[in-house]
Amino acid sequence: MSFCLDTYLQQSDNYEIHAARAGFKDCAMIIRFKAEEVVYVKPGDQVLGVRVIGIPPIPIGIDEKKGTVFIPYTKPCHGTSVVELPIDEEEINNIRKLNTK
Repeated sequence: MSFCLDTYLQQSDNYEIHAARAGFKDCAMIIRFKAEEVVYVKPGDQVLGVRVIGIPPIPIGIDEKKGTVFIPYTKPCHGTSVVELPIDEEEINNIRKLNTK
């Protein structure tokens, strides 16, 4: 799956924003609190075709029951958001393979 997250958020209502215009550390804490499972990745790793940036290790939350992932989305000059997106099982497994811990 490769897409532009900005475009997806503009064209779909199938996502949830749990925090917006926040600091990265606050967003990381929200992901650890809300997700059933947390995978840690390195800055620059590709998640859903998008390179993630942030303070390492970067948490990516997985909710397998709902089929969603929580990702930190940092936009320069706007801060970091936590976005929950629906994904398929194959993408969940791809994210697990990136786990650094």
